[in-house]
Amino acid sequence: MKIAVITGASSGMGREFVKQVSKKEKFDEIWVIARRKEALESLKSEVKAKLCPIPLDLKNPESFETYKELLEKEKPDVALLANIAGYGKFGRYDQISLEDSLGMIDLNCKALVAMTQLTLPYMKRGSKILQLDSLSAFQPVPYLNVYGSSKSFVLSYSRALNRELKTKGIRVMSVNPGWVKTEFFDHATQTSNDAVTYYNVMYEAKDVIKTAIHDLYHTKKDVSIHGLPIKLQVLAVKLLPHKLIMEIWMKQQKHK
Repeated sequence: MKIAVITGASSGMGREFVKQVSKKEKFDEIWVIARRKEALESLKSEVKAKLCPIPLDLKNPESFETYKELLEKEKPDVALLANIAGYGKFGRYDQISLEDSLGMIDLNCKALVAMTQLTLPYMKRGSKILQLDSLSAFQPVPYLNVYGSSKSFVLSYSRALNRELKTKGIRVMSVNPGWVKTEFFDHATQTSNDAVTYYNVMYEAKDVIKTAIHDLYHTKKDVSIHGLPIKLQVLAVKLLPHKLIMEIWMKQQKHK
């Protein structure tokens, strides 16, 4: 049974990815994973492909045992794994609770690694792994210190793993967008309404996902970046000292 496994599928980028990739490649089933079962069930009316809703909270380690048991039972051929589930809170270090800080690490890093390692034994040559990352992965970002750091981990992990899996013919690609209009963004800014006030460009989820799917299926890139302004920003971060980049960011956000 050829399947795709997509986390964070109930809303935002994950939901959009399910809709677009189901038109790009034919799967016997698409396993859609998120906390909200009703949101996953509602996807069935938007997608023609056969969906298998799996309600799991990936911040809870017990979820990985459930997923492992399902893989062992079904023994699927996983042609695509898309780790899109993510969690973020923006604000000063003293505005974000310890629970939220650790939650970002649990979901953005630990869950992504767990899903990847558990799934890899069921993947073969030609299979693909997509990891949703962020522009913040390329630079230290004040007021996004834990979130940005968690995304730096994802970038490094994904690129290194892609190289390791080259001989097996399994592709790993990181997707690093700038600001995107989704529910995630609304939740991330609830902690503080003044930590981030300047957004140079705001993209639509459908456009970012369209670029990501094109890069995943039609290029050999290990990093997908949507939009010329974001590509130029990544180039600047590579050329300029991070200390200077942080000072520019602070001035843009009107912080001292």
